[in-house]
Amino acid sequence: MTDFPGKGVVAALKTSPESILEDIDRVMKLADFQASLPKDVTTGLKINISWQTWYPACSSTPWQIEGVIQALQKAGYNDLVGVHNDTVVVDTRVGEFNNKHRFVTDAYDIPCIYLYEEDFEWFEYKPKRPLLVLDKVYPQGVFIPKALVGLSMIQLPTVKTHVFTTITGAMKNAFGGLLHRNRHWTHAVIHDTLVDLLMIQQDIHPGLFAVMDGTFAGDGPGPRAMRWHQKDILLASADQVAIDAISAKLQGFDPMGLRFIRKAHEMDLGVGDPSQIKVVGYDIEQEKPWGFVQTDTFASRGQKAIYHGPLKPFEKLLLQSPLVPWSYFASNFYHNVFWYPFIGRKRVEAALKNPWGQLFKSYGDGQVVMPGMEPKTVVQAVIGLAALVALAIGGISMLRKRG
Repeated sequence: MTDFPGKGVVAALKTSPESILEDIDRVMKLADFQASLPKDVTTGLKINISWQTWYPACSSTPWQIEGVIQALQKAGYNDLVGVHNDTVVVDTRVGEFNNKHRFVTDAYDIPCIYLYEEDFEWFEYKPKRPLLVLDKVYPQGVFIPKALVGLSMIQLPTVKTHVFTTITGAMKNAFGGLLHRNRHWTHAVIHDTLVDLLMIQQDIHPGLFAVMDGTFAGDGPGPRAMRWHQKDILLASADQVAIDAISAKLQGFDPMGLRFIRKAHEMDLGVGDPSQIKVVGYDIEQEKPWGFVQTDTFASRGQKAIYHGPLKPFEKLLLQSPLVPWSYFASNFYHNVFWYPFIGRKRVEAALKNPWGQLFKSYGDGQVVMPGMEPKTVVQAVIGLAALVALAIGGISMLRKRG
């Protein structure tokens, strides 16, 4: 049994661009963050960058980071550090500027650690409880970054859908920080992976908390190619399962119908059943149904064909061999060469006319980077697609021979 302060409690508030920083302080207090976060250890802010390009609801917002920093410092938490990871398809160093995160951490003199840098030590984690899947995905050992052990951690996700987990939130936000670049190996068992990661978090972090931003929220094929919606909502909780459950409920999904929430609830890592969660602050029952849907992109449909469909026999060849760069190129091509320039850019331009978009623009130098088709990305993507075509032809040939 896992028990901790704030279990089964989620704070919710409606907010506005004019009151956002004060409202973050309020929602954290409503969730009693000080009961969950000891002051005698470093507190990490796990910043989410799901795309190096700014897109509404995609990555942590600058006001989310600033509001949390202000609330912590006002309460006497002075040992803070930003925590970043990268992915095979996202450049974090570019992303922290384009998403205006760096302007905030620099303004408050908050140092950041970048877990993908070579000087960080990764060690083999020995679980106190049996893992569901990670020890099977990584039979040579589950390695996590030593720098995170002993830190309290505040997860900073946004309210949005996800192509693999239906919704993504506090539990998914730990995915990038705790696992190395081969974390995509876990996508076929992503729900159980998130449960394993929560067990690890509860073991290595003396305190856990989450502040979720739903000022902009996204539905459709998240975490990038989404439709944005202005929802003006903030969530906070020490219970990573409960906050994800309430986010899922707001979006219109059955939380207990999502395996990672249901499994974590059954294992008593948190509370996933909304009927057992106490929501304080804003009465979320007042919300009109959001009616969010989770859909796929061309890229995610291809990935699912590998993880769960007809290409499953080729999973190790495609994703755990020297051929793996094809998938990175395919994703870059879809999102950066096709989707953003031809679809996403217009949505960003519309969002910048919104009050939250205006607030985003006001951070830092007042500019918003809206990239076009970068030549380097185009060349890489074309090479990757050529490799993919060759691979597909080879796969079809192999299947014909078998037949």
